[in-house]
Amino acid sequence: MKTYGVIMAGGGGTRFWPLSTKAEPKQFLNLSGKDILVNETIDRQHDLMDQKDIFIVTNETQAKMMKERTGGRIAADHILAEPAARNTAACIGYAAMEILHKYGDGVMCIFAADAYIRDEAEYTRVMKEAVRAVEETDALVTIGIHPTFPSTGYGYIRSVEETGKVWRKVEEFVEKPDLETAKSYLASGSYAWNSGMFVWKASTILHYFEELLPDVYACLKQIGAALGTEKEQEVLHEVYPTIPKISVDYGIMERAKGVLMLEGDFGWNDVGSWDTLDAVRTRDAAGNISSGDTLLLDAKNCVVYGGKKLIAAVGVENLVIVEGRDSILVCPVDQAQRVKEVVETLEKEGRTERL
Repeated sequence: MKTYGVIMAGGGGTRFWPLSTKAEPKQFLNLSGKDILVNETIDRQHDLMDQKDIFIVTNETQAKMMKERTGGRIAADHILAEPAARNTAACIGYAAMEILHKYGDGVMCIFAADAYIRDEAEYTRVMKEAVRAVEETDALVTIGIHPTFPSTGYGYIRSVEETGKVWRKVEEFVEKPDLETAKSYLASGSYAWNSGMFVWKASTILHYFEELLPDVYACLKQIGAALGTEKEQEVLHEVYPTIPKISVDYGIMERAKGVLMLEGDFGWNDVGSWDTLDAVRTRDAAGNISSGDTLLLDAKNCVVYGGKKLIAAVGVENLVIVEGRDSILVCPVDQAQRVKEVVETLEKEGRTERL
C-alpha cells in the first residue's frame, strides 16, 4: 500500500513573535540556520516515501508563499488550501478525502510543519515500523516521544507493552501536567510525550470521523463528492468554513479504541517558543544563543535574535531579545511562553499591523 505524507502547515506560531507573523509564520522561519522549517520537514521524509506523494495542508493566505518557498519540492496540486482555519480534525479529514477520492486508499503519515528532529535515521526507522503496524492491524498509530525530563509543556500518552510487538497499547492521553505530576510520569516509565505525529490508512481515519465526529464527517463527505469535479472549489469554499472546530486529538484519538503507540527516541522537539531554541542552535560558552548582528558583553544564558540592526546586550542574564520586521521583543527566558499573550493583546487592541 502506498505511503503518503501529510504536513500540517496552517498555524501562526504566535510564540515566535515578532519574527513569526501572519505574513511570515513560523513554518517559513529558518531557525536552525539550514533551511526553513517546512522544507526541513519535507526533506526528512526522503527515505520514507516518494516526495511526489507528500501533501501540505495550509490556509489560503499562505498557499502562494508555500508554493514559492518550498521551491518545487511539492506538486502544486498537493498543496491543499483551506478556506478557513478549522483545527486539525478538518485539516486531516480534508487530506484523507483528497487521497482516497483521487488516488485510492493509502497509509497517511501526519506531521507538523515546524518540529525539529535530530536523529533522522532513527526517525525513519520508527516511522517505517509505524507504517508496518498500520498495514498489519488497520489501527490508528501515534508516535510517542521518549521523555528525557519532566516537561510541563507537552501532553502525555500512557501506554502498556504488548508482548512480542514493536508497538504499545495506548490507555490514555493526558493534558499538560504540573511539575510534580510530570516527575511522576517520568519515573513510572509508562508515559511518553505526545508528538502529534500519526500514522493510519485514509479509509480508517475517515471511518472514525463517521463514528466519532459525524458532524465533521458530513461536511467532509460533501467536499469529497466534489473533488475532481468542476465544482470542487465552489463546494470547498461553501462547506469548509462550516466544519466544527475540533482537534483530531480530542475528537478522535482520545476517544478511539485500540490506538497503538510506537515510542521514538530521535531527538524530537516542537521548538514551540524562544526558550526552546537550543534544540536547533548551539549555545556559546556563556550559555547564549545568538543569530544576526549581535554583540554580547558579559551576557549569560540569553537568546538574542537580530535582524538588520546590531543588537548589543551588556551585563544581562536570562533574557530573550528579538528584532522583528517592525517590533522588538524583550522578556525573561522563563516568561517566553507568554509571548502569545502579546499577540492576543495586539489583536484585541486592533493593532494588526504589528502581527
